[in-house]
Amino acid sequence: MRSVPPRRKPESNSGSKAESRPGGELRHGSAPGPHPAKGRRPLSREEYVEGILRGDRAVLARAVTLIESGLTADRELAERIVEDCLPHCGRSIRVGITGVPGAGKSCLIEALGRRLIEEHKQSVAVLAVDPSSRLTGGSILGDKTRMPVLAASEMAFIRPSPSRGAWGGVAQRTREAMLLCEAAGYSTVLVETVGVGQSETAVRDMVDFFLLVTLAGAGDELQGIKRGVMELVDLVVVNKADGENIAAAQRARAQAENALHFFPAAPSGWTPRAVTCSVLTGAGIPELWECVLQYAELTRANGWMERARRAQQKRWMHEMIEQALVQRFAVHPAVQQSMVALEREVAEGRTTSFRAARLLLEMYERKTADE
Repeated sequence: MRSVPPRRKPESNSGSKAESRPGGELRHGSAPGPHPAKGRRPLSREEYVEGILRGDRAVLARAVTLIESGLTADRELAERIVEDCLPHCGRSIRVGITGVPGAGKSCLIEALGRRLIEEHKQSVAVLAVDPSSRLTGGSILGDKTRMPVLAASEMAFIRPSPSRGAWGGVAQRTREAMLLCEAAGYSTVLVETVGVGQSETAVRDMVDFFLLVTLAGAGDELQGIKRGVMELVDLVVVNKADGENIAAAQRARAQAENALHFFPAAPSGWTPRAVTCSVLTGAGIPELWECVLQYAELTRANGWMERARRAQQKRWMHEMIEQALVQRFAVHPAVQQSMVALEREVAEGRTTSFRAARLLLEMYERKTADE
Protein backbone atom coordinates (compact mmCIF):
# COMPACT_ATOMS: atom_id res chain seq x y z
CA MET A 1 0.00 0.00 0.00
CA ARG A 2 1.39 3.37 -0.96
CA SER A 3 2.50 5.51 1.95
CA VAL A 4 1.76 9.22 1.86
CA PRO A 5 3.57 10.63 4.90
CA PRO A 6 2.72 14.20 5.89
CA ARG A 7 5.39 16.72 5.06
CA ARG A 8 7.38 18.38 7.79
CA LYS A 9 5.86 21.61 8.96
CA PRO A 10 7.14 24.63 7.03
CA GLU A 11 7.31 28.15 8.41
CA SER A 12 3.77 29.26 9.16
CA ASN A 13 2.30 32.10 7.08
CA SER A 14 -0.43 32.71 9.64
CA GLY A 15 1.61 35.03 11.81
CA SER A 16 1.54 32.65 14.77
CA LYS A 17 4.71 31.99 16.73
CA ALA A 18 3.43 28.71 18.10
CA GLU A 19 5.45 25.69 17.05
CA SER A 20 4.16 22.17 16.77
CA ARG A 21 5.51 19.40 18.91
CA PRO A 22 5.02 15.62 18.63
CA GLY A 23 1.38 14.65 18.67
CA GLY A 24 0.03 17.91 17.28
CA GLU A 25 0.06 19.97 20.53
CA LEU A 26 1.41 23.50 20.81
CA ARG A 27 4.50 24.57 22.72
CA HIS A 28 2.90 27.48 24.56
CA GLY A 29 0.82 24.99 26.54
CA SER A 30 -2.74 25.93 25.62
CA ALA A 31 -5.00 23.35 24.06
CA PRO A 32 -5.24 23.80 20.29
CA GLY A 33 -8.58 25.17 19.24
CA PRO A 34 -10.56 27.56 17.10
CA HIS A 35 -10.38 30.31 19.71
CA PRO A 36 -6.71 31.31 19.82
CA ALA A 37 -4.65 31.84 22.93
CA LYS A 38 -2.73 35.03 23.45
CA GLY A 39 -0.34 35.62 20.55
CA ARG A 40 -2.16 33.31 18.15
CA ARG A 41 -4.82 34.60 15.79
CA PRO A 42 -7.72 32.63 14.33
CA LEU A 43 -7.16 30.83 11.04
CA SER A 44 -9.32 31.35 7.98
CA ARG A 45 -11.04 28.50 6.19
CA GLU A 46 -8.36 28.60 3.48
CA GLU A 47 -5.53 28.56 6.01
CA TYR A 48 -7.05 25.55 7.78
CA VAL A 49 -7.36 23.62 4.53
CA GLU A 50 -3.88 24.58 3.28
CA GLY A 51 -2.32 23.63 6.62
CA ILE A 52 -4.07 20.27 6.72
CA LEU A 53 -3.10 19.40 3.14
CA ARG A 54 0.57 20.13 3.79
CA GLY A 55 0.52 17.89 6.88
CA ASP A 56 0.84 20.62 9.51
CA ARG A 57 0.03 18.78 12.73
CA ALA A 58 -0.63 21.96 14.72
CA VAL A 59 -3.23 23.09 12.19
CA LEU A 60 -4.70 19.59 12.05
CA ALA A 61 -5.03 19.56 15.85
CA ARG A 62 -6.77 22.95 15.79
CA ALA A 63 -9.10 21.73 13.03
CA VAL A 64 -10.07 18.64 15.03
CA THR A 65 -10.82 20.86 18.03
CA LEU A 66 -12.92 23.02 15.73
CA ILE A 67 -15.09 20.11 14.63
CA GLU A 68 -15.52 19.06 18.27
CA SER A 69 -16.76 22.51 19.25
CA GLY A 70 -20.39 22.96 20.19
CA LEU A 71 -20.54 26.56 18.93
CA THR A 72 -22.65 27.08 15.82
CA ALA A 73 -20.08 29.29 14.09
CA ASP A 74 -17.34 26.75 14.72
CA ARG A 75 -19.48 23.88 13.45
CA GLU A 76 -20.30 25.76 10.23
CA LEU A 77 -16.63 26.53 9.60
CA ALA A 78 -15.68 22.92 10.40
CA GLU A 79 -18.23 21.57 7.92
CA ARG A 80 -16.77 23.74 5.16
CA ILE A 81 -13.23 22.63 6.00
CA VAL A 82 -14.17 18.94 5.92
CA GLU A 83 -16.01 19.46 2.63
CA ASP A 84 -12.94 21.15 1.10
CA CYS A 85 -10.78 18.23 2.25
CA LEU A 86 -13.06 15.49 0.88
CA PRO A 87 -11.34 15.28 -2.55
CA HIS A 88 -8.11 14.44 -0.73
CA CYS A 89 -9.59 11.69 1.47
CA GLY A 90 -10.06 7.97 0.96
CA ARG A 91 -6.46 6.86 0.33
CA SER A 92 -5.82 5.60 3.85
CA ILE A 93 -6.78 2.31 5.40
CA ARG A 94 -9.05 2.74 8.41
CA VAL A 95 -8.65 0.27 11.26
CA GLY A 96 -10.94 0.14 14.27
CA ILE A 97 -9.43 -1.36 17.42
CA THR A 98 -11.66 -2.42 20.28
CA GLY A 99 -11.50 -4.81 23.19
CA VAL A 100 -12.18 -5.40 26.84
CA PRO A 101 -10.57 -2.99 29.34
CA GLY A 102 -7.04 -4.05 30.23
CA ALA A 103 -6.50 -6.01 27.03
CA GLY A 104 -3.64 -3.70 26.06
CA LYS A 105 -5.18 -1.79 23.15
CA SER A 106 -3.01 1.31 23.62
CA CYS A 107 0.20 -0.70 23.98
CA LEU A 108 -0.70 -2.71 20.89
CA ILE A 109 -1.30 0.49 18.93
CA GLU A 110 2.07 1.79 20.10
CA ALA A 111 3.84 -1.37 18.91
CA LEU A 112 1.95 -1.50 15.60
CA GLY A 113 2.44 2.20 14.92
CA ARG A 114 6.17 1.97 15.58
CA ARG A 115 6.48 -0.93 13.16
CA LEU A 116 4.57 0.90 10.43
CA ILE A 117 6.73 3.99 10.82
CA GLU A 118 10.13 2.35 11.29
CA GLU A 119 9.86 -0.60 8.89
CA HIS A 120 7.14 0.35 6.41
CA LYS A 121 7.82 4.13 6.42
CA GLN A 122 4.11 4.78 6.74
CA SER A 123 2.54 7.67 8.62
CA VAL A 124 0.04 6.85 11.35
CA ALA A 125 -2.85 8.78 12.86
CA VAL A 126 -4.38 7.53 16.11
CA LEU A 127 -7.81 8.73 17.16
CA ALA A 128 -8.14 7.51 20.73
CA VAL A 129 -11.41 7.93 22.61
CA ASP A 130 -11.51 8.27 26.39
CA PRO A 131 -14.68 7.60 28.36
CA SER A 132 -16.38 10.68 29.79
CA SER A 133 -17.61 10.75 33.35
CA ARG A 134 -21.38 10.52 33.63
CA LEU A 135 -21.22 12.78 36.68
CA THR A 136 -18.84 15.54 35.60
CA GLY A 137 -18.53 14.99 31.83
CA GLY A 138 -14.75 15.10 32.16
CA SER A 139 -12.16 12.77 30.59
CA ILE A 140 -8.58 11.93 31.50
CA LEU A 141 -7.35 12.02 27.87
CA GLY A 142 -4.17 10.19 28.84
CA ASP A 143 -3.60 8.10 25.73
CA LYS A 144 -0.38 9.90 24.79
CA THR A 145 1.20 8.81 28.05
CA ARG A 146 0.53 5.19 27.05
CA MET A 147 2.09 5.72 23.61
CA PRO A 148 5.26 7.70 24.42
CA VAL A 149 7.39 6.59 21.47
CA LEU A 150 4.62 7.03 18.94
CA ALA A 151 3.70 10.43 20.39
CA ALA A 152 7.30 11.57 19.90
CA SER A 153 7.41 10.61 16.21
CA GLU A 154 6.99 13.23 13.51
CA MET A 155 5.31 10.54 11.40
CA ALA A 156 2.49 10.11 13.92
CA PHE A 157 -0.49 12.16 15.02
CA ILE A 158 -2.28 11.15 18.22
CA ARG A 159 -5.53 12.78 19.14
CA PRO A 160 -7.40 11.76 22.32
CA SER A 161 -11.03 12.86 22.42
CA PRO A 162 -13.76 12.49 25.06
CA SER A 163 -16.64 10.17 24.24
CA ARG A 164 -19.10 12.60 25.90
CA GLY A 165 -21.57 9.77 26.26
CA ALA A 166 -21.65 8.98 22.54
CA TRP A 167 -23.05 5.53 21.71
CA GLY A 168 -20.52 3.10 20.33
CA GLY A 169 -17.42 4.02 22.32
CA VAL A 170 -16.34 6.61 19.78
CA ALA A 171 -16.40 10.38 19.98
CA GLN A 172 -19.24 12.18 18.25
CA ARG A 173 -16.93 13.70 15.63
CA THR A 174 -14.51 10.81 15.12
CA ARG A 175 -15.57 10.35 11.49
CA GLU A 176 -14.81 13.94 10.58
CA ALA A 177 -11.48 13.81 12.42
CA MET A 178 -10.63 10.66 10.46
CA LEU A 179 -11.31 12.44 7.16
CA LEU A 180 -9.06 15.35 8.15
CA CYS A 181 -6.25 12.93 9.04
CA GLU A 182 -6.59 11.30 5.62
CA ALA A 183 -6.45 14.69 3.91
CA ALA A 184 -3.30 15.47 5.92
CA GLY A 185 -1.63 12.47 4.28
CA TYR A 186 -1.73 9.81 6.99
CA SER A 187 -1.70 6.44 5.26
CA THR A 188 -3.08 4.52 8.23
CA VAL A 189 -5.78 5.75 10.61
CA LEU A 190 -6.24 3.76 13.82
CA VAL A 191 -9.42 4.36 15.83
CA GLU A 192 -9.19 3.12 19.42
CA THR A 193 -12.55 2.83 21.15
CA VAL A 194 -13.46 3.19 24.80
CA GLY A 195 -13.88 -0.53 25.41
CA VAL A 196 -17.31 -0.78 26.97
CA GLY A 197 -18.80 -3.94 25.47
CA GLN A 198 -21.39 -4.57 22.78
CA SER A 199 -22.13 -0.89 22.08
CA GLU A 200 -18.69 -0.62 20.48
CA THR A 201 -20.07 -2.18 17.31
CA ALA A 202 -20.76 1.38 16.14
CA VAL A 203 -17.11 1.69 15.18
CA ARG A 204 -17.67 -0.98 12.50
CA ASP A 205 -19.63 1.64 10.55
CA MET A 206 -16.68 3.99 10.18
CA VAL A 207 -13.67 1.78 9.45
CA ASP A 208 -12.52 -0.70 6.80
CA PHE A 209 -10.99 -3.29 9.12
CA PHE A 210 -12.32 -4.14 12.57
CA LEU A 211 -9.97 -5.67 15.14
CA LEU A 212 -10.85 -7.10 18.55
CA VAL A 213 -8.13 -7.31 21.21
CA THR A 214 -8.70 -9.91 23.90
CA LEU A 215 -6.80 -11.87 26.53
CA ALA A 216 -6.27 -15.49 27.44
CA GLY A 217 -7.74 -16.69 30.71
CA ALA A 218 -10.05 -13.71 31.10
CA GLY A 219 -12.90 -15.99 32.13
CA ASP A 220 -16.24 -17.05 30.68
CA GLU A 221 -17.87 -13.89 32.03
CA LEU A 222 -16.33 -11.96 29.11
CA GLN A 223 -17.94 -14.11 26.44
CA GLY A 224 -21.20 -12.16 26.61
CA ILE A 225 -19.31 -8.91 26.14
CA LYS A 226 -17.31 -10.23 23.21
CA ARG A 227 -20.16 -11.89 21.36
CA GLY A 228 -21.65 -8.60 20.20
CA VAL A 229 -18.44 -7.59 18.44
CA MET A 230 -17.32 -11.10 17.46
CA GLU A 231 -20.09 -11.13 14.86
CA LEU A 232 -18.54 -8.11 13.14
CA VAL A 233 -14.78 -8.48 13.62
CA ASP A 234 -12.29 -9.17 10.85
CA LEU A 235 -9.53 -10.24 13.22
CA VAL A 236 -9.31 -11.37 16.84
CA VAL A 237 -5.96 -10.65 18.48
CA VAL A 238 -5.09 -12.54 21.66
CA ASN A 239 -2.64 -10.17 23.33
CA LYS A 240 0.08 -10.76 25.92
CA ALA A 241 1.17 -14.08 24.38
CA ASP A 242 4.53 -14.18 26.12
CA GLY A 243 6.32 -15.99 28.93
CA GLU A 244 4.20 -18.54 30.76
CA ASN A 245 1.08 -17.22 29.00
CA ILE A 246 2.03 -18.46 25.51
CA ALA A 247 0.24 -21.82 25.78
CA ALA A 248 -2.91 -20.22 27.20
CA ALA A 249 -2.86 -17.61 24.46
CA GLN A 250 -2.61 -20.28 21.78
CA ARG A 251 -5.61 -22.10 23.27
CA ALA A 252 -7.57 -18.84 23.38
CA ARG A 253 -6.68 -18.19 19.73
CA ALA A 254 -7.92 -21.62 18.69
CA GLN A 255 -11.15 -21.13 20.64
CA ALA A 256 -11.72 -17.72 19.04
CA GLU A 257 -11.09 -19.07 15.56
CA ASN A 258 -13.53 -21.92 16.15
CA ALA A 259 -16.14 -19.47 17.39
CA LEU A 260 -15.75 -17.33 14.27
CA HIS A 261 -16.80 -20.27 12.09
CA PHE A 262 -20.27 -20.28 13.65
CA PHE A 263 -21.11 -16.82 12.30
CA PRO A 264 -22.47 -16.20 8.78
CA ALA A 265 -19.97 -15.59 5.99
CA ALA A 266 -18.91 -11.95 5.73
CA PRO A 267 -20.26 -10.12 2.65
CA SER A 268 -16.76 -8.72 2.08
CA GLY A 269 -15.49 -12.16 1.04
CA TRP A 270 -12.99 -12.10 3.90
CA THR A 271 -12.74 -15.00 6.32
CA PRO A 272 -12.23 -13.66 9.87
CA ARG A 273 -9.34 -15.20 11.73
CA ALA A 274 -7.50 -15.08 15.05
CA VAL A 275 -3.83 -14.51 15.89
CA THR A 276 -1.70 -14.14 19.00
CA CYS A 277 0.75 -11.35 19.64
CA SER A 278 2.99 -9.88 22.30
CA VAL A 279 3.76 -6.21 22.68
CA LEU A 280 6.76 -7.09 24.86
CA THR A 281 8.49 -9.36 22.34
CA GLY A 282 6.95 -8.07 19.11
CA ALA A 283 5.79 -11.57 18.18
CA GLY A 284 2.68 -11.63 16.04
CA ILE A 285 2.70 -7.92 15.15
CA PRO A 286 3.90 -8.56 11.55
CA GLU A 287 1.23 -11.26 11.11
CA LEU A 288 -1.42 -8.89 12.45
CA TRP A 289 -0.55 -6.20 9.91
CA GLU A 290 -0.28 -8.76 7.11
CA CYS A 291 -3.93 -9.66 7.79
CA VAL A 292 -4.89 -6.00 7.40
CA LEU A 293 -3.01 -5.76 4.09
CA GLN A 294 -4.57 -8.96 2.78
CA TYR A 295 -8.02 -7.70 3.70
CA ALA A 296 -7.38 -4.37 1.96
CA GLU A 297 -6.11 -6.08 -1.18
CA LEU A 298 -9.08 -8.45 -1.32
CA THR A 299 -11.80 -5.86 -0.67
CA ARG A 300 -10.33 -3.31 -3.06
CA ALA A 301 -10.13 -5.94 -5.79
CA ASN A 302 -13.72 -7.18 -5.36
CA GLY A 303 -15.13 -3.68 -4.86
CA TRP A 304 -16.38 -4.27 -1.33
CA MET A 305 -14.33 -1.51 0.30
CA GLU A 306 -15.76 1.15 -2.01
CA ARG A 307 -19.33 -0.10 -1.56
CA ALA A 308 -18.92 -0.31 2.20
CA ARG A 309 -17.55 3.22 2.43
CA ARG A 310 -20.45 4.60 0.39
CA ALA A 311 -22.91 2.80 2.66
CA GLN A 312 -21.11 4.22 5.69
CA GLN A 313 -21.44 7.73 4.29
CA LYS A 314 -25.21 7.25 3.91
CA ARG A 315 -25.55 5.97 7.46
CA TRP A 316 -23.43 8.88 8.66
CA MET A 317 -25.84 11.31 6.97
CA HIS A 318 -28.87 9.68 8.59
CA GLU A 319 -27.19 9.75 12.00
CA MET A 320 -26.48 13.46 11.59
CA ILE A 321 -30.13 14.06 10.70
CA GLU A 322 -31.31 12.15 13.77
CA GLN A 323 -28.92 14.04 16.05
CA ALA A 324 -29.98 17.40 14.62
CA LEU A 325 -33.69 16.58 15.03
CA VAL A 326 -33.18 15.51 18.64
CA GLN A 327 -31.28 18.72 19.39
CA ARG A 328 -33.93 20.91 17.76
CA PHE A 329 -36.68 19.08 19.61
CA ALA A 330 -34.90 19.45 22.97
CA VAL A 331 -34.34 23.23 22.67
CA HIS A 332 -37.79 24.12 21.30
CA PRO A 333 -39.48 26.52 23.77
CA ALA A 334 -42.83 24.67 23.72
CA VAL A 335 -41.13 21.36 24.44
CA GLN A 336 -39.04 22.82 27.24
CA GLN A 337 -42.13 24.43 28.76
CA SER A 338 -44.04 21.14 28.94
CA MET A 339 -41.16 18.74 29.52
CA VAL A 340 -40.78 19.23 33.28
CA ALA A 341 -44.48 18.74 34.01
CA LEU A 342 -44.72 15.62 31.86
CA GLU A 343 -41.54 14.19 33.38
CA ARG A 344 -43.08 14.65 36.82
CA GLU A 345 -46.29 12.90 35.74
CA VAL A 346 -44.30 9.95 34.36
CA ALA A 347 -42.14 9.71 37.48
CA GLU A 348 -45.21 9.77 39.74
CA GLY A 349 -46.97 7.13 37.65
CA ARG A 350 -49.85 9.42 36.59
CA THR A 351 -49.17 8.86 32.89
CA THR A 352 -47.10 6.51 30.75
CA SER A 353 -43.82 7.25 29.06
CA PHE A 354 -45.43 6.45 25.70
CA ARG A 355 -48.25 8.97 26.17
CA ALA A 356 -45.91 11.70 27.42
CA ALA A 357 -43.58 11.22 24.48
CA ARG A 358 -46.49 11.27 22.02
CA LEU A 359 -47.87 14.48 23.53
CA LEU A 360 -44.51 16.21 23.27
CA LEU A 361 -43.99 15.07 19.68
CA GLU A 362 -47.49 16.16 18.64
CA MET A 363 -46.94 19.54 20.30
CA TYR A 364 -43.60 19.95 18.51
CA GLU A 365 -45.17 19.10 15.15
CA ARG A 366 -48.00 21.62 15.66
CA LYS A 367 -45.69 24.40 16.76
CA THR A 368 -43.16 23.89 13.97
CA ALA A 369 -46.00 23.75 11.39
CA ASP A 370 -47.27 27.13 12.61
CA GLU A 371 -43.84 28.77 12.56
